[in-house]
This record gives sequence, structure tokens and C-alpha cells, in this order.
Amino acid sequence: MTDLTTSPAEVLEIGAKVEAGERIDFNEALTLLEKADLFDLANLAHGIRMKKHPEPNVTYVIDRNINYSNICECGCRFCAFYKAPGQEGGFVISREELGRKIQETIDLGGTQILMQGGHNPDLPLTFYEEMLQFIKDNYPVHIHAFSPPEVVYFSELEGISIEDVLKRLIKAGLASIPGGGAEILVDEVRKKIAPKKCSAGMWLEVMEAAHNLGLRTTATMMFGHEESVEDRVKHLFALREVQDRTGGFTAFIPWTFQPDNTNIPKARKMTSVEYLRMLAVSRIVLDNFDNLQVSWVTMGPKISQLALYYGGNDFGSTMIEENVVRAAGVSFRLSEQEIHNLIRKAGFVPRQRLMDYTLVEARNE
Repeated sequence: MTDLTTSPAEVLEIGAKVEAGERIDFNEALTLLEKADLFDLANLAHGIRMKKHPEPNVTYVIDRNINYSNICECGCRFCAFYKAPGQEGGFVISREELGRKIQETIDLGGTQILMQGGHNPDLPLTFYEEMLQFIKDNYPVHIHAFSPPEVVYFSELEGISIEDVLKRLIKAGLASIPGGGAEILVDEVRKKIAPKKCSAGMWLEVMEAAHNLGLRTTATMMFGHEESVEDRVKHLFALREVQDRTGGFTAFIPWTFQPDNTNIPKARKMTSVEYLRMLAVSRIVLDNFDNLQVSWVTMGPKISQLALYYGGNDFGSTMIEENVVRAAGVSFRLSEQEIHNLIRKAGFVPRQRLMDYTLVEARNE
């Protein structure tokens, strides 16, 4: 760490430990998050990123977020997207529209679709199986779908185990699982913001079961609502523990809560500095995660460029379509060419990837 640091001595000791490749504990992570100089955090996180990925590549994926339904009985206080059962504006996607959206994605060079939706009490598991089969039979695309709370909900509706739900979805065409619905993996927080959604333990159980069945998954964290700094660190350590056992997570994506149009009106928007600190500490704690994704959807393109020096090595998705964050009043849009330009201007080489981070051969730009 630099001699010009303004970090206290205890932070320098932890920094030396990180630079030596040693794992830090909960209290050390909390100390870094609360007390470290911002640029010392960047230095530590970027050092880890470059050890893991010495090539100057920054990856991205071309995909589309498709919401199969916005009807949801959860009523999460942070969500501006859902409609309650029977409420005007609720929808279930038609096969025709689903097919059109997927074909548009493929035509733009897309390799996957990310499908999520609400907890719709009127849709049985067979609906999802038939939807997956329809996609699998008609489109050459990777299906990245159904966050853990959805899987738990399907399990409860059908009265079958989480493992049985996953096996049926995999047979129908499910290829990987997104890390949505994690919010903060601390039950005291979840009970306040999403009391009807699955517990932290159940979220982790779904992911571990998926990994054991051969599915790769991502992990997320939505922070800046009603959690404490300690809760954020607990979230990281819960993920690290599962990853130690399974190695099934491909990437971690922390993003800031967007309070507009939600039922958490007293929450303020997180600052860029708060986001960068959290990103850097995530890179340091999650030493068993290969990839850390920056969130241009919530932070915008310029901060996401900067985040590539705070531990980030992946620019995420081109987001051909995104509806949930947009419903909370945030709407950044980037084309593939714009992502290329941002990555290059930050000093890196843009490379398209698949869900499992296999690189795609460069296409003519």
C-alpha cells in the first residue's frame, strides 16, 4: 500500500495481509469498509483483480432481461415494478411476444436471456416447464432464469422439494440461475423489506442445490435501504461460505437500491463513493469468486468505468431490455458499441463472453 496513505495503522495491517494473499475475517472486512482510505481500497481491490485476470480484458454479455409476468403476491417494499393479483396492469407474457423478444436478442448477437418474474399464484410449475421447452425447441439461446425466491415459491405451490423443482426446470431447458432476490442475506432485514420472500437460508439453499446439480449461478446484493454496514458484510461472508463448498458462483454483482417510486421513501440514493467502497471490499472478501461485475444500470457509465479500478472486471449485460430498475426511476441505456468505447477509454480491452465467462470470438464491429 502507498506511503501516502491516510488509512489508520489497523487498516495498513489488514492491507498487508490482503497483499500477501491471506484471507480476511469479518471484523477485518468491516474495518476496511468503515475506515480505509478510498484509494487504498482501490489499490487492494485492483491488485486482486489483476492477479485473477492478468490479461487487460473487461468482459460483457449480450442478453435481454425478459419479465414473464409482473403479477406478484410478495408486495416487497423496495419494488416499483410488480402488480398485485387482480390489479390493473398485470400481465403474463404470450408465446408470440416471448419469441419476438428472443429473436431480436439473437439478431443483435445475443447469447442468452435472463428471465424473471413475480410470485404469480395462478401459474403452476408446468407453465414454466412449457415456457422453457418452447424456448429450447425454437431458439439457440442460453436460458438464465428464475432467482431463488421464485424457485422456493414454485416449491411451496407444488408441495415438492427445491431439488425436484430444479430437476424439472433443468430437464425443460434451464441452463443457469441469476442471483436476484438476494437483497441482503440477513433475515432481520428481509423481514422488514420483503416479509413474504424466502429467508436468507432458503436463498442460499437453492443456490447450493443448483450448484450440486451442475448449474452455475450468479450472486447479487442490493444495498442502501434498511440494512446496516454490518449486514452488508454478513451478506458477503454468507456467499463466501457457500462458494467454499461448491465453487458454483460465476460472479458477484452488488448494486445500489433505487428508492424512487418504492415503499421505502426515507431511503436516500447511495453515493458513488459508497458504491465504490462496497465494490472494493466485495472484491477483497470474496477471494473465491473469479468475477466482479460493475453496475452501470444503477450507477451510470462513468462511475462504472471508474469501478474497473475498484475490483470490477466485468461490465455486465448490454441490457437490451430492463424493466425493474427502470420502474424505480433509473434509466441508463448502453449499446454494445458504447460499452466497447467505455471499456477502451478506461484502458482495457472489451471482450464478449458467455454466462460461464467463456470468451466469444470477436465479431466485426
